[in-house]
Amino acid sequence: QVQLAESGGGLAQPGESLTLSCAASGGRRSEGIFRLYGISWYRQAPGSARELVARILSSGSTDFADSVKGRFTISRDQTKNTAYLQMHNLTTEDTAVYFCMIPRIAWGQGTQLIVSS
Repeated sequence: QVQLAESGGGLAQPGESLTLSCAASGGRRSEGIFRLYGISWYRQAPGSARELVARILSSGSTDFADSVKGRFTISRDQTKNTAYLQMHNLTTEDTAVYFCMIPRIAWGQGTQLIVSS
């Protein structure tokens, strides 16, 4: 069974940068899984629905929510079975729990980001 584990959340100030990581584990089935299925990052702010932030498809093409375009990038490292969400110029509206997800396979448990001065 493939499992995803996010890390890298915490407290940041507006304007700062932070990178979240999503590591896949689960033996042989997790190898190359990001290349096969792609990876998505979602977030859920307090009192709000979970929303798609960014995704990278198996083809390598990427997609971003309008609210993060130009500030966030998404990448994957096949050798490490890890995906990343690089976040720049953070605002208080980026405060949320961030989840990574492989379509039809697994969700991570989430990592919290608080952006506050």
